[in-house]
Amino acid sequence: MKKILLILIIICSGTQLWAQNGLKKGDTAPMFTATDNSGKTIDLKSILKTHKSVVLFFYRGQWCPFCNKYIQRLQDSLQLLTMKGAYVIGVTPETGENINKTISKTHASFSMIQDKGYKIMKSYDVNYVMDSAMFKAYKSAGVDIEANNGNTDHVLPVPATYIINSSGKLIFVHFDKDYKNRPSVKSLIQAL
Repeated sequence: MKKILLILIIICSGTQLWAQNGLKKGDTAPMFTATDNSGKTIDLKSILKTHKSVVLFFYRGQWCPFCNKYIQRLQDSLQLLTMKGAYVIGVTPETGENINKTISKTHASFSMIQDKGYKIMKSYDVNYVMDSAMFKAYKSAGVDIEANNGNTDHVLPVPATYIINSSGKLIFVHFDKDYKNRPSVKSLIQAL
């Protein structure tokens, strides 16, 4: 019953989510520098000099089964992606401790970045603020966004995926406001 209630509230609310558009294929990717879960400095511009492309994806948190399934699929296909010259980066608002939970659940071995202040999410236009009804619905379903993200902002990303080529252009965009929909690994490999 809680799941049905959560789904209904999510469908009926979230006007902020519908305002997001994400970037489009052919756009120039916003550059960023951040520290990943292992303490490594991730400079997108530098990575694009040494790799053919970057697969950049945004996920909501370790509590999201759709995110975990997608991350697991990326991990299972990581060798195929890297053989095509891709570097994979995940971006999330969740805390470092919760990123470690995601890694434990998915065995992800690629870079995961906590986007404190949402600079990366904002530059890719994937951030949205949950309205109070959505926040309460998640909380009643056992998902504590404040504990997961370590703040009271209630910001989540649209779970988007971008492929950025070595020229810094977006050559693949999957931006779907339905958090259940993710691109297939096959479509990513075809785009590479």
